[in-house]
This record gives sequence, structure tokens and C-alpha cells, in this order.
Amino acid sequence: MATASSLSELQDQIRSNYGDLSKRLQQVAAYVLDNKNNIAFETVSVIAKDAGVPPSTLIRFASAFDFSGFNEMKQLFRNSLLEETSNYTDRIRLLKELDGEMMQTATPVDILREFARANSNAMQQLATQTSPELLENSVRLLNNAENIYIVGLGRSFSISSYLTYAFRHLNKRAFLIDGLGGMFREQLSMVGPKDVVIAISFSPYSKETTTISDILAQSGTKQIIITDSQISPLASFSDVCFVVKEAKVDAFRSQAASFCLAQTLAVSLAFGDNYHLQH
Repeated sequence: MATASSLSELQDQIRSNYGDLSKRLQQVAAYVLDNKNNIAFETVSVIAKDAGVPPSTLIRFASAFDFSGFNEMKQLFRNSLLEETSNYTDRIRLLKELDGEMMQTATPVDILREFARANSNAMQQLATQTSPELLENSVRLLNNAENIYIVGLGRSFSISSYLTYAFRHLNKRAFLIDGLGGMFREQLSMVGPKDVVIAISFSPYSKETTTISDILAQSGTKQIIITDSQISPLASFSDVCFVVKEAKVDAFRSQAASFCLAQTLAVSLAFGDNYHLQH
């Protein structure tokens, strides 16, 4: 099996393969599924003692799921715990608990340089790994759409807001699905068969965005998805799916690559006639 890239993916793999594990590894599996905070915070020796197994069993368990060691598996639990902590002050506190003095020595210029370096790498990856066909198909869909609806909630809201702003400056009929006043249903009822929806969500994925994308897929609406994994719950609903790997510094993810992609779509749409994107 492929090595899991997120905690939810790992948990699914553990549940699916539980029956094929030895009795000892099943013991570890049960502990891992029920004690994710302990896995994130405690040492291997403490985890092994609490799970009632030798430390070597933890290593064998990690190897069974294609990790090079148990500490590599632990990182998924740490990342998940940090992602679930939405308040930045709490996230810094949690980082200090996980990493000791590491974060306390960072100066503002250190942080700036690290984000600049990480964003540069993410932008380069976006440019080299995004296929021309994906971009051309997206711009063609947008160019032929009667209306463009954009949904992106939480940390994705800034990207969806920018796209709405940019498309309107291109004299496109663009509308933000934001559920203002709890009116998701009313906003979705406006989407027609000749419209296109752009849905944006990154791990941990917005339940509202996933539900909206699912409903629209069932109605046959064309969708352009911007997400961070091929196994994102949104990916299966897409007509075109962009997988964007954002820069990440400790527990803080950037949005620079996603904004770059959004700007690319908007500016490409402005030049659509040059690319012969009509039917």
C-alpha cells in the first residue's frame, strides 16, 4: 500500500487492514486509533508501555504501513493536531510543547526568510507539475460558462473571494457561494446546467464545501476543484482537479501557490479569445 499522507488516510488504512494484522499489531492498531493525542506528544517508549507492547512492535507496526520508522508515522498525528488548532496563539503554544525550544529561537526575519524559501519551492512545483491540458480545459469551461460560482470556506475563503473579484473585473457573471445567513440551499438553487462551479478546500476539508460539491456533482454541474491531494474528498466530483502543494513552515501553511493558480486562471480567461477557447 502507498504510505499515507494524512492522519485520516492512515486511519482508513488501519481499519481496512486490521483483520490481516497479527494479534500484537492489532493491539497497537487499537491503541493508535483511540489515542491520537498520546501518539503526537509521547515518546516511543511511553507509547509502547501504554499500549502494552515492546518498542520494537511499534516499529513493526509502522513498517506494516510503509513508514521508515514510528517517528515518521507520529508526524501525521502531530500535523493533524496542529491543523485542528485553528487559533494561532494556541497553535504556537502547541508547537512549543511539541518541539521544545525550537520555535522560541525564531526571529521575525528568520520566519520571513523561511516562508520566502518555502513559497519559492511551492511555486516552482506548481509551475512544473501543473499540466497545460488542465489549465486549458479549465479556462475553456470558464470561458463557455453562463455563470461562474465559487465556493471556498474557512482558510480557502480568501482565494474564493479573490476569484470572484477577478472574474467580475473581466465582466464575467461570478457569484460567491458563502452561505451568508445560512442560505447555502438558496444559493445552490441558482446554479444552472450551463454554469461552472469552482470549489476550493484543503485538509482538513470543509464539510460544507464537500457537501456542496457532492450535490452539484449529482446534478451534473461542471466543477473545477482546487485542493491538496488526489484523494481529497472533492477530487472525485471534479471535471478538472488541481492539486496544489502549499508551502508549510512548522504548522503554518501559506496560500501563495493557490493564489498564483487563481491569478493564472483569471488572466488566462482574459486572454481566452487568443487561445480559441470557444466551443
